[in-house]
Amino acid sequence: MQRALRALTAQGLIESRPGVGTFVRATRTTRPHDFGWQTAALGAPDSRIPHRVAALRTVLGEVLSLHSGYPDPALLPERLVRAAFGRAGRAAAAVGCAPSAGLPELRAWFAAELGSATAPGVTAPDTSDAIVLPGSQSGLGSVFRALVGAGQPLLIESPSYWGAMLAAAQVGVRLVPIPSGPAGPDPAELDRAFTETGARALYAQPNFSNPLGGQWSPERGAAILDTVRAHGAFLIEDDWAHDFGITTAPHPLAAHDDQGHVVYVRSLTKSVSPAVRVAGLIARGPARDRILADVQAQSLYVSAVLQAVALDVVSQPAWRSHLTRIRTELVGRRDLLVAAIREHAPGLHLEAVPKGGLNLWAGLPTGVDLPEFVRACEVRGVAVAAGDEWIPAEPTGPFVRLSFAGPHPAAFPEGARTIQAVLDGS
Repeated sequence: MQRALRALTAQGLIESRPGVGTFVRATRTTRPHDFGWQTAALGAPDSRIPHRVAALRTVLGEVLSLHSGYPDPALLPERLVRAAFGRAGRAAAAVGCAPSAGLPELRAWFAAELGSATAPGVTAPDTSDAIVLPGSQSGLGSVFRALVGAGQPLLIESPSYWGAMLAAAQVGVRLVPIPSGPAGPDPAELDRAFTETGARALYAQPNFSNPLGGQWSPERGAAILDTVRAHGAFLIEDDWAHDFGITTAPHPLAAHDDQGHVVYVRSLTKSVSPAVRVAGLIARGPARDRILADVQAQSLYVSAVLQAVALDVVSQPAWRSHLTRIRTELVGRRDLLVAAIREHAPGLHLEAVPKGGLNLWAGLPTGVDLPEFVRACEVRGVAVAAGDEWIPAEPTGPFVRLSFAGPHPAAFPEGARTIQAVLDGS
């Protein structure tokens, strides 16, 4: 009864009057509002900043969600997260603020994680090099502001992460797309772009890129890092899927650099919980100080509770067991979706089977109306993400990104059949 009353009160249908009773809330007459004055005050919108992103879209009803950018809750360490929130709620973090650079213990963990992969002869990062961010999205904005600046060029793989493009648009950075594939961009093409544009930074995802899921080979990574160094530039390495290796382990390029060329961003949001928006950044020299100054200006500090929760989860012995389990789960889900597409949706072209990450990248037949295709799939109960959102220039063709980490993997074959039926109808 009490739960029902709370629900009705939250919906504004009833109201409680202490000492009197509970009553049906009186219906209030509303009048239409005229917000026309805002048209002149706001002016024309900035068309560079999208208003909707497929990966964040909520779909209603019985729909197979192949569009989401977040893993199924069944793939998260729920028990660890709940226990960590309970402990954090009883600790000093619940009523205090954290240092602007982050809790020292969590900064030390991020530095040690990268340090464990550091190549021989390279100085490992320490706690003073690390900054805790309120999620990698806002962190990328701070990095772009501090290291690139409004109106300046930033090299970026194409296709690449839509969130990086959104952060660049908000900062006013000018993106310069570099063609890339599952093996990464061509170092010669990268050298040409640095020379022609005068850019001083490259944004990239060497491990399990979003959306391709590819990984740079050690040779390709070394060649790209040499190119970055030759141009006196920065490589902004987004290691978003560090915990989602499937058939191989991640090899951070930052582990091969101690001269400050690589600025390393490592997110925990997708692997710990979407409710724990915490990421770490490793940078060295004056670049680190500039980034920290921007982080302070944007968010002051990251919630001490969220930092305490993140540190608690990744410090538990069960965290390593969870990572082993989730990688096994991802292998099965990836292979199930790949098999379903090859058998039931031959109209989709998979350029490569990803070595890690959460998604497949598939091409559609030439001439398919992509927005209409996406709408038709959703009407039939399958939500897919239009690939245009991951391409920083004009698309070379129609693509879709399909997540194999969402709920109901048993429905993948039926989802593939639905996609092919839509293609046949196109």
